[in-house]
Amino acid sequence: MSTGDQYQARSGSRLKRGVLLALAIVATLCSVGPLWFALVSSVRPEGDIFRYLSPLSIKSIWPTTWTGSSFRTLMTTGFGWPVLNSVIVAVFTIVIGLLLCSAAAFALGVLQFRGQKFLFGVTLVGFLMPFDALAIPLSQVLSGAGFQNTFDGLILPAVGNGLAIFALRQFFRNIPRELLEAAQMDGLGWWRILFRIYLPLSKPALISAALILFVFQWHAFLWPLLIAPDPAIQVAPVAIAQFSQETYVDFGAIFAGTVITAAIPLGLLLYAQKYFVASIARSGGK
Repeated sequence: MSTGDQYQARSGSRLKRGVLLALAIVATLCSVGPLWFALVSSVRPEGDIFRYLSPLSIKSIWPTTWTGSSFRTLMTTGFGWPVLNSVIVAVFTIVIGLLLCSAAAFALGVLQFRGQKFLFGVTLVGFLMPFDALAIPLSQVLSGAGFQNTFDGLILPAVGNGLAIFALRQFFRNIPRELLEAAQMDGLGWWRILFRIYLPLSKPALISAALILFVFQWHAFLWPLLIAPDPAIQVAPVAIAQFSQETYVDFGAIFAGTVITAAIPLGLLLYAQKYFVASIARSGGK
């Protein structure tokens, strides 16, 4: 390769890296921008939240006056209880959901039986269907069964997550089948094979599935609004919406509540991101 060709190749490579870097910066700003605006707005006085949006300046992204009044408003209205309810619902959803989703993924990915592919297709279709389209009739069914204003009603629809089942199934399929055959020769049943072999080897996939279950449940709004209108078991997203009334909207409290409810899953995602990436990498093996 001549010197000119090498120079053109290096120039083209630098141009591609520059374009990718610019796209990464734009994507980062689009992702972080709304969260930063919510954080800044939560520590501004009420009158300054939208005051500096036009024209844009440094004051648009950095407060001139700092205040904690919005967070004090949350605390005086008992916002801690809805957050605690959200945590309780999310924890039970993860525990029960991992048991059900791992068993379903094991059956759909490891066992061999007639209709297996059909059931897996139904699982994917069920996940792709918008939950909002089913929320109202499902709430009527569960309300008639006595699940209105109960934690059970909040938890049950979220424990069977198609995306979590898919992630676990793909991971299970990458575990060498020789281990399954060896366990069968030792006389282990299917449940013991699942809990003694597959689950201990699937820590990244289990953490990834737990994150999926947590995020879907943590940010749920329509379903808790329908099935649990009782303030005693109100969850955080519904409690935040209560600050928007017909005659007055407390934007400071809304942004402060948004920051609190976003910080918890953000911390979990930052802690467990390496397991999530490992699960995705292993799941793509087949």
